[in-house]
Amino acid sequence: MAFTVVRFNLVDPAGTPEALAERYRAALEMAAYADDRGIDTVQTEEHHGAENNWLPSPFVFAGAVLGSTRRISVTVSAIIGPLYDPLRLAEDIAVLDLIGKGRLITVAGIGYRPAEYEQLGVEWGSRGLLQDELIETLLTAWRGEPFPFRGRTVRVTPRPYTRPHPALLIGGSSRAAARRAARFGLPFFPSAHLPELRAYYEEVCARYGTEGFCMMPAERTPLVHVAEDPDRVWGEYGERFLHEARTYASWQSKDVSSAVRSAATTVEELRREGVYRVLTPAQCLEEGGPGVVLHPLCGGLPVDEGWRSMHLFCENVLPRLRG
Repeated sequence: MAFTVVRFNLVDPAGTPEALAERYRAALEMAAYADDRGIDTVQTEEHHGAENNWLPSPFVFAGAVLGSTRRISVTVSAIIGPLYDPLRLAEDIAVLDLIGKGRLITVAGIGYRPAEYEQLGVEWGSRGLLQDELIETLLTAWRGEPFPFRGRTVRVTPRPYTRPHPALLIGGSSRAAARRAARFGLPFFPSAHLPELRAYYEEVCARYGTEGFCMMPAERTPLVHVAEDPDRVWGEYGERFLHEARTYASWQSKDVSSAVRSAATTVEELRREGVYRVLTPAQCLEEGGPGVVLHPLCGGLPVDEGWRSMHLFCENVLPRLRG
């Protein structure tokens, strides 16, 4: 059975406050619709200072989704861990874990854009140490007992709903990220299909005597839009797909691996490349695979076009995937 995801990053290059408000409201309504129809998770993420209005506050959005749904999980993939105050993040995740009764999944990475660190006044060169402090603080804080933190004794309340702690995974595409996950005994979420990194993670787990698992993306994990006429969608909205793809690619260095990284420079190249796919319901079923990632508002697509994709998938594809 395919694992189904609906992704929201709320990108809108020309978004006015009124248009963005409509887009955010639509995303919450789509999440509630996905919850009702049986999609497995809502996935969101964070980036700061983006000209195209990329979502900077994933936990605020996650809280709104958890409050308007009853079953679906919300995966924040990924936060930029060193940009957070560890105690405040422990509190925020605990509250969200209580609201959702364990439906929040947090993937903690360290990011790859120095500009985001500069904007929030965090030293880029300290990101590894800050990430270690963050993870250790979260795991300690969620026990609900007093503990030492930066020279003082603190206590985080309320305790989360989930035992022993809310779902927390370590994300990244480096050996350092794999070592960090193994050292803390946490699951590892590589940002791309990297079998050699999974093997390294398992090796380091054995060395530390910790237990964990690796949630690695499939070799191909395209972002999917469902339409009766893919040619129409590419003709009308291909530039929006390309805008998002080019923006995301421009942020990443050659040392960063991503399951959705595109090298395309034109709409035609993007369509051939296959990172972004526009599929009919029949094609969506034919392609199969271990998972489907819907991206209904990709690159600032009109809300009504996003709804068409959601309806086609949930009414024409999902029941047959479940069956």
